[in-house]
Amino acid sequence: MTVRVRFAPSPTGMFHVGGARSALQNWIYAKQQGGVLVLRIEDTDAARNRPEWTEGILSALEWIGIDRDAYEGPYFQSSYAAEHRAAAVRLYEAGRAYYCDCTREDVQLRGGSQYSGYDGFCRDRGLGPGEKRALRFRTPDEGATVVVDLIRGEPTFENRLIEDFVIARGDGSPVFLLANVVDDITMEITHVIRAEEHLPNTPKQQLLWDALGVKPPVWAHVPVVVNEKRQKLSKRRDKVALEAYRDEGYLADAMRNYLMLLGWAPSGDREIVPWSVIESEFRLEEVNPSPAFFDEKKLRAFNGEYIRALPVEDFAAACRPWLTGTDTIAPPPWRPEQFDEGVFAAVAPLAQTRIALLSEIVPNVDFLFLDAPLVEEAAWAKAMKEGSAELLDAAVAAFETLPEWTAEATKAALEQVGAERGLKLGKAQAPVRVAVTGRTVGLPLFESLEVLGRDRALTRLRAARVRLP
Repeated sequence: MTVRVRFAPSPTGMFHVGGARSALQNWIYAKQQGGVLVLRIEDTDAARNRPEWTEGILSALEWIGIDRDAYEGPYFQSSYAAEHRAAAVRLYEAGRAYYCDCTREDVQLRGGSQYSGYDGFCRDRGLGPGEKRALRFRTPDEGATVVVDLIRGEPTFENRLIEDFVIARGDGSPVFLLANVVDDITMEITHVIRAEEHLPNTPKQQLLWDALGVKPPVWAHVPVVVNEKRQKLSKRRDKVALEAYRDEGYLADAMRNYLMLLGWAPSGDREIVPWSVIESEFRLEEVNPSPAFFDEKKLRAFNGEYIRALPVEDFAAACRPWLTGTDTIAPPPWRPEQFDEGVFAAVAPLAQTRIALLSEIVPNVDFLFLDAPLVEEAAWAKAMKEGSAELLDAAVAAFETLPEWTAEATKAALEQVGAERGLKLGKAQAPVRVAVTGRTVGLPLFESLEVLGRDRALTRLRAARVRLP
């Protein structure tokens, strides 16, 4: 039997990081088993679906390494509407489903509610199809449904506690539960690896598989992803869009390494490991069923490690979208003709050790490509203390007469200027850094001065001096 798994997102918004983790787990499992990953776009919510969300799913998958040759599909759930309706008819004709004309208000008046479920009022009324008549599945009165789960063991659900659930609406359109099962049967899915939040629906879906005469798949419900308050990650409250992390400057390798650690860990004490190790060591049955904390600070640290591990040429190439601007990344504050590849190449090794996100490259190097630095007022207030005017005057005088303009020479000159005023180098360089770069932190000052050049550096120091009394 060929293992067939599926990833089935809905195109109703940005691509959720939890969905990205499920996609990676399905992909790895399929590769380990010599099987097939099926991509199915569940697009039956016509009111919320947008074509751009579908393209966003495909693009996000490709970014994390699941390119369009890695899966079968994409298939679209809306294309299987006829199969969904035919399955509903089969279940009705086999006596496994019945029509019901009860409204929610009717159920509540009889003592039922949305919490206790439907009371089975129409089970034996013999209603046929008709306007505003939903089709309900006839749940067995006795016994239990056992869900064999690779991660959670054998959760057991008493059938008497499972209501006769709706499988087709009053207009005849099948609901998600039935459509999902029919699609999985049609696509010969053997293993369903998905988020824990779907576990409550699983006994209903397994009953549908049985009623349709097909052996249910192997289930694996991976842990829910939560925020720092241990609340399920929410699009309304949390930063969950994979595209947002991509456009902020997270590397795909760092992101997918981190996502795979949400509920699982490689051998030893390692967390940052090559993808080949993850592919060989990952085991579904070793996934921890407890909620997995999505720690953005930890992800950021991961990303910094991955950035520092890049060959400098690859780092420079990775920064280019932020240095030039793209469809999803805003253009930098300088004009295109102001950017100098040679200048950036000179400081790239320095920047690589100081940023955790690729987007941080712009504020680190913008002073090199602008006519004047973008001075942060808070930085100015912090650096320009009493005596700064005299220090800048002395720095200009010392820099003007340097026989050579190198990092070593400017450092020695400023050390001397500071020593004459009883200042250590850290204190002496603060007003110079802000005058030249506009910020209190950034690339090493003296290497920056060397790349900027004597004339531009002196112009900025003099301009800063004019601002001071």
